[in-house]
Amino acid sequence: MSVKIRLQRHGKKGKPFYWVVAADARAKRDGKFLEKIGTYNPNTNPATIDLNIDAAAKWLFNGAQPTDTAKAILSYKGALLKHHLNGGVRKGALTQEQADAKFAAWLDEKANKVGAKVSGLADNKAAAKAAALAAEKEVNAKRIAAAAEAKAAAETANAEEATPEVEENTEETEA
Repeated sequence: MSVKIRLQRHGKKGKPFYWVVAADARAKRDGKFLEKIGTYNPNTNPATIDLNIDAAAKWLFNGAQPTDTAKAILSYKGALLKHHLNGGVRKGALTQEQADAKFAAWLDEKANKVGAKVSGLADNKAAAKAAALAAEKEVNAKRIAAAAEAKAAAETANAEEATPEVEENTEETEA
């Protein structure tokens, strides 16, 4: 039986949510699976991935072949690196402590990259919000100035209309 590590779609129409599963290659996409390894939510930015790295490495060791998307997810979370390091431990190229130290260093570096991306997205969102607020204030200032101009023009027009009538009335009273 050949085993694949692949995505199993859940969620509603237009809002996909995936389970990362180890399944028989002959099983349907959303059908029977051997083990649920994790979840993947592409609707968030950055995408939310929850993965059991040890279970994924175990399935890779047992010969499971990941699909292209699953391979990208496993690589992103470090499951392929852990599988590679475990292979080095089995061959005697390095000790388990060295492999764990390399994996921990990689995880720290990856966490820093993801944290930088999240803070960059937050900064961009704040900058866009500030720019929108400044543009809105500018539009409001122009609208208020235009309304004040129109009101002043209307008052001067009313004052000009009212003044000649007063002069005419004064002439009639004198005669």
